[in-house]
Amino acid sequence: MHVVIVGCGRVGSSLARNLVGEGHTVAIIDRKPAAFERLGADFSGQTLTGIGFDRDLLVEAGIERAEAVAAVTNGDNSNILVARVARETFGISRVVARIYDPQRAAVYQRLGIATVAPALWTTERVLRRLVPDAPAVEWVDPSARISLVERSFSAKWAGHRLSEVESSRVRVAAVSRLGSAILPTPDLVVQEGDVVYLIVETEAISHLDELTLNPPAGSGH
Repeated sequence: MHVVIVGCGRVGSSLARNLVGEGHTVAIIDRKPAAFERLGADFSGQTLTGIGFDRDLLVEAGIERAEAVAAVTNGDNSNILVARVARETFGISRVVARIYDPQRAAVYQRLGIATVAPALWTTERVLRRLVPDAPAVEWVDPSARISLVERSFSAKWAGHRLSEVESSRVRVAAVSRLGSAILPTPDLVVQEGDVVYLIVETEAISHLDELTLNPPAGSGH
């Protein structure tokens, strides 16, 4: 697979080295020639100096035969332009753009451009280290409205149907039991030691402690 990367900072250079190491061909673009020093002397991919959304430069980078494009410069505007040119001019379907502003990331996600919002990811990782007992958030959508959360249920839940945890704000995605993944069914019963993955409205995460500690009042085995 041929991949075009725009931006040879820490993320772009790491992507390029990893992709080449996996046997893919890579062309990487950056405005500063010195940026390519991050790639190391043994980098076998193509390096090009210039503006990443320059169509002629993208053609020189092989975008017409590329299967994927990553726009990972330090500027949201540049990354958005690269992503749009790749999608709209060259018809690349697999495009990822790094967007620092979560609200802008959400807009472009809805337009079909996959985005990575470092601010959301970094915030979550710091919180997990500051408050290790908090629900482990595995994924957050770019608008930060929906999260995938890993949670263990208390022993009080043993024998209760897992569907009892569901509401308009919480859905069960999967269960990890004794090292195996299980897709939930309406009759699936909680066993001690289960690790449950929940799709949750992000604003409702704070209510998970009580929810996973005690089954709903009036529910039965």
